[in-house]
Amino acid sequence: MFFVQVAMLLAVITGLELVTVYLPFMKWLLITVLVVLSTVKFMFVIFYFMHLRWDKAFCTILFFIGLVLAGGTMWALLKLFGADASKPLPTAMSDPPSIVRTVA
Repeated sequence: MFFVQVAMLLAVITGLELVTVYLPFMKWLLITVLVVLSTVKFMFVIFYFMHLRWDKAFCTILFFIGLVLAGGTMWALLKLFGADASKPLPTAMSDPPSIVRTVA
């Protein structure tokens, strides 16, 4: 019965997220609220449905170490291959250097 209550709470939080998206507030405020709500949902899922609440502290710490490593990897990949990395080079850079033209 307890897991059903947690599932219902997660459904309510999901409903709040859907309503939040359509509210006419500033973008930074909407994103902050959505990140906080998603973090709360994530914590409920990992602590109750993945049973980390009743597990040994070592397993919980091990889980969060892996989570931090995965988050750091995702951040690095997004920085490396994000939208700024896919912009085309300026036209001056696409022309060969003058020394290449004189040799050919």
